[in-house]
Amino acid sequence: MTPASLTRLAVAGVAALGIAAFSVGTASAAPAAKPHKPATSVPVRLLTINDLHGNLEPPTGSGGRIVDETGQTVDAGGAAYLATHLKQLSDKNTLLVAAGDLIGASPLLSAAYHDEPTVALLDKLGLKTSAVGNHEFDEGITELRRIMNGGCHPVDGCSPAGRWKGTSFDFLGANVLEEGSGKYALPPFYIKKINGVKVGFIGLVTQTTPSIVTAAGIKGLQFTEEVAAANKVSKLLAKEGVKAQVVLVHEGDNITPGQSPDACPVVPGAGSRIAANLDPQIDLVISGHSHQAYICKIKDPAGQDRYYTQGSSFGRVITQIDFQVDRKTHDVIRSSVVADNHVVTRTVTPDPETAAYVQTWKDRVSTVANKPIGTITANIGRDASGVGESPLGDLIADAQLEATKTGGNAEIALMNPGGVRADLTYAQSGSEGDGVVTYGEAFTVQPFNNLMQVVTLTGAQLKALLEQQWTASGTKVLLPSASLTYTADLTKPIGSRVSDIKINGTAVTDAQQIRVAANNFLVGGGDGFTVFTQGTNLWSGPLDIDAFVAYLGAHSPIAPPAANRITFVK
Repeated sequence: MTPASLTRLAVAGVAALGIAAFSVGTASAAPAAKPHKPATSVPVRLLTINDLHGNLEPPTGSGGRIVDETGQTVDAGGAAYLATHLKQLSDKNTLLVAAGDLIGASPLLSAAYHDEPTVALLDKLGLKTSAVGNHEFDEGITELRRIMNGGCHPVDGCSPAGRWKGTSFDFLGANVLEEGSGKYALPPFYIKKINGVKVGFIGLVTQTTPSIVTAAGIKGLQFTEEVAAANKVSKLLAKEGVKAQVVLVHEGDNITPGQSPDACPVVPGAGSRIAANLDPQIDLVISGHSHQAYICKIKDPAGQDRYYTQGSSFGRVITQIDFQVDRKTHDVIRSSVVADNHVVTRTVTPDPETAAYVQTWKDRVSTVANKPIGTITANIGRDASGVGESPLGDLIADAQLEATKTGGNAEIALMNPGGVRADLTYAQSGSEGDGVVTYGEAFTVQPFNNLMQVVTLTGAQLKALLEQQWTASGTKVLLPSASLTYTADLTKPIGSRVSDIKINGTAVTDAQQIRVAANNFLVGGGDGFTVFTQGTNLWSGPLDIDAFVAYLGAHSPIAPPAANRITFVK
């Protein structure tokens, strides 16, 4: 029986509060110790990644660059470079683990085949386990289980590689339950025995998943508070003698930008809350979700230092964590823990086997991916922070409005910033560039295959919706079509910042009926925009990617919009 199948057995056992069905990985060989003087501790090295999002090719634009330890901005990422760096950092004591969003919101190269190319590569690279991320639910729990267990896609069938065999690792979700039964929907933990000691991994995903994934993706699931879920499993592990414990959590904090990946410039948020409140038995917290790089220490409830780390996104950083496990207590010696974020530079020789693997899938998808669909006159960028207006977000909103006018009678369109996944770059890396946008590039920008919808909101509801962009927990600015303008006074209290709303230059009244276009994620109340659910007269239209492709084809060459539709007062 494989380690993965053993892990799956743990779901039923732990759901019944039993512990007999632990998943224990195959023990790796350790050097023979001298009989007369055995070592008092054993070394363990973790290499961790997070938020890969199927980026097998080197990502472009801002998503393919990062500030390194010297303060320089360098190109980073790409599976072949990631493989080289992993090999250089690995020794006989190494485990590769991850903190979620390895798949979902992926470039066409991976997404066209339901991310099987990415998961298969991670298997080849030796991934042992990963927390489940919110994007692993993009196609629902049934599809995620197919990815783990095998079988061809029920609609699209088998990929060019043949029947899908599943993975040798599992996605963990200690706070993901089946509605009604309360059973774990995914394995909550994984145990690996290395050099004679057991290390337990507890997987968590952000409890906000229902608000950031489509309703269909999380149907039948319940997402519980992270700390309580982890602490419950931690106690079970400790009771069975697994004292060295690591939490892999798909939740994290934002940072002050431009810092070294080894610094700790975090703005305390959900990630810090989890890291600080987990049971003292938990020794390390490896995070994801916020796409930032940091190495932090945080006090646990017992006052001990506990490392709290994250490794950026898109395969740009590998986090290395070394520690010793005491043979007598079976626990991590906290004073021995050392953590370091390594930038996945492109100055090394790309791993030949991985490069050939990626090229195989590029060839398979090339007919679709390389098709030119339009041209741009310059780079068109997004605001990756989501707190401001961006040229690319505005462009997408314009495309969505055009696609929903006929049939949906849309007057304005709004785009969520988190749905804009990459910049449109005029020149690809290593080329002079001609401004040609391919289908593959457009898909990388909008990879979700969301449905465009239109609902009717009153003027008062539209104002209430726009006020929801600012909350006590953060900011997410919706990107407006050119037909919508307004003022946002950030000096005023949350809930009373929006004024002077106009559609095509005409002031909006409270009682006015307005047809508002957005993707089905937003219309369903995603990202906390619950006012959308008050909309009436729902109309559904094309996929968002189809709207974007059609607009690029009809209006090329396209210059970057001015991004002046929102007047910010600060």
